[in-house]
Amino acid sequence: MLRGTILPTSEYHGWHPMQWLLIGYMFLFIDRPFEVWPWLGDLHVERIYMLFTLAVWAVYPNKRWLPNPQHAAYAAFALAVACCWIASPWADKGQNVVEDWFKIVVFYFLLVTTVHSEKQLKLVAVGFLAVMGFYLLHSFREYLGGRFTYRMGISRMIGVDTTLGDPNSFGASIVFSLPLVAAFWKANLGAKYGKPLLAGYVGLASLCILLTGSRSSLLGLLVWFLIIIWRTKYRTAAFAAFALAAPLAFIALPDELQTRFETIVNPEVGPKNAQESGQGRLNGLLTGFDLWASNPLTGIGPGAWRPATGSSIESHNLYGQLLGETGTFGGLAFLAILACYWRNMRYVKRARQDAPDESNDLVYTLPASIGVAVFLLLFMGNFGHNLFRFTWLWYGGFLIVARHCVAVRIAEEAMEPAAEYDAEEVEPPRGWVFHPGHGMA
Repeated sequence: MLRGTILPTSEYHGWHPMQWLLIGYMFLFIDRPFEVWPWLGDLHVERIYMLFTLAVWAVYPNKRWLPNPQHAAYAAFALAVACCWIASPWADKGQNVVEDWFKIVVFYFLLVTTVHSEKQLKLVAVGFLAVMGFYLLHSFREYLGGRFTYRMGISRMIGVDTTLGDPNSFGASIVFSLPLVAAFWKANLGAKYGKPLLAGYVGLASLCILLTGSRSSLLGLLVWFLIIIWRTKYRTAAFAAFALAAPLAFIALPDELQTRFETIVNPEVGPKNAQESGQGRLNGLLTGFDLWASNPLTGIGPGAWRPATGSSIESHNLYGQLLGETGTFGGLAFLAILACYWRNMRYVKRARQDAPDESNDLVYTLPASIGVAVFLLLFMGNFGHNLFRFTWLWYGGFLIVARHCVAVRIAEEAMEPAAEYDAEEVEPPRGWVFHPGHGMA
């Protein structure tokens, strides 16, 4: 079978400027050095970088549009976000949320129009995890230097940035990145250095999640580990090792973190504000339903949760946030996005079953891991308001490109001529005689 995609040679080999620019923007978006060093913020580095990237994109010769219904689903949700924001009485309060989300949409557009080969997809996906690795190292270095927050009666690790550096958001970002580790592991990326680096990433990610004191992130980490264990053929041994390692890791934590995580199963051992925090997740769901009932079509508007409810905190619940802030309009568009995720993953899964010898290629392992990430987003949505998180769009872009690459493989295979058998090389059964077909004699 032919590999790769049907692309000009100049596009398949050599340096890929747009892909490296996308990786550079992922670094600025995730690590956000302009929030670490304020003088960079005064220079508007992120804005200048994106404008430069858009200028390069405008003259980039290898742009193309990858047809996929998921684009329409995202467009519908973008329209819902805009309409709900315009109709909101608190539009001024939600402006930053809307603007930041549409910046993510722009990145998504650049991604799906400039990445359309397996090599490019691998570069950008690996670049994303490398950026996350640097982000964790940077944040851990700052934590060792004394940078943390004191909340819920404990010292908690935070990210180096302020936008997504909150302990819960920081931990969630880590959890949502872990499924890609499994994709790269199965694809055996990085040869002999790849798996040790991936194992190191999992170790660092687990440590950072524990140090955040984020209960929702810990639950997400445990669910991811259980999924990995269930999918391995050595699940019995893996589960035994996990059952042994988990208590040891818990015992090694400081007492304050042990108490924090114990409140997951026994809320009474923690301070009162920790109990209220857990109850707040359910309240966020119920309040979201109430807001939806009062504003059934467009909700209260994106980013309007606090002014509309008078609460000092956000919803801390994806489903309350979705219906409360974007109403039926946003809810239907979001369901369309999930349906397109499922449709694309099902297509790749069927193609993978038809090509067992290639089942560990990245174009097959990455969509499966994205499916796990979507599940984790929905699961952790019970404890966090992740509706406008970049992960929904970035992973959707990765999936669309992966499906395109799989479709190209299938098309190339279909164009290959059928194998011809030489009758003289095949021994006929006893009593049988092979005669050449017409035109073969």
